[in-house]
Amino acid sequence: MNTAQFAAIAAAVAVLAGCASMFAERSDLTAQAVTMMKTSFKEQGQAKLDRIDQDDVQRTCSQYHGDAAVPRDVAERIEKAEAARISYPADGKYLGDWKSGEKIAQAGVGMQYSDDPAQPSGGNCYACHELTQAEVSYGTIGPSLRNFGKVRGFTPEMQKYAYGKVFNSEAFFACSNMPRFGQKGILTEQQIKDVVALLMDPQSPVNR
Repeated sequence: MNTAQFAAIAAAVAVLAGCASMFAERSDLTAQAVTMMKTSFKEQGQAKLDRIDQDDVQRTCSQYHGDAAVPRDVAERIEKAEAARISYPADGKYLGDWKSGEKIAQAGVGMQYSDDPAQPSGGNCYACHELTQAEVSYGTIGPSLRNFGKVRGFTPEMQKYAYGKVFNSEAFFACSNMPRFGQKGILTEQQIKDVVALLMDPQSPVNR
């Protein structure tokens, strides 16, 4: 082994050691943060301590943040597993009432400790998306959904896609910021149908 080869191997070993140290430090900091949250967070109403616990998808996605892209094989594994968890309507119908969907999109209640768990939750869609031209207050975390059906087509296939995306966004884009509204029981089947109608009904203000 010549000097150049030895230097290259030594450098590679140093990099690997540095990475191992970095991941160990990150894991330790994560554990400390979880302990701190569980110590300081007090259960109240429907807000229980189990909300701090991450599921498999959340734990995996938490490893990637900032400029750290999710590896393609990891993303494919997540998307395949989450696609299998989507529960599509047994009646094969994906459109509900867009007027009810608009109310759901506007409502942000349902999961806070002070909300009545017996009452339906809202989707709070406007917190992240632009949907209608008339609405002047909306978030930009997610893409604009104006003209959703008009641009993509009012087809049964697109209706099914929209339903699945609202039900479990991780099935279509791993480590998405979008809540898994159906998978996590935030919205009911009928509520998801109503939101899909808001996106896909030609008469909806989203498409006019």
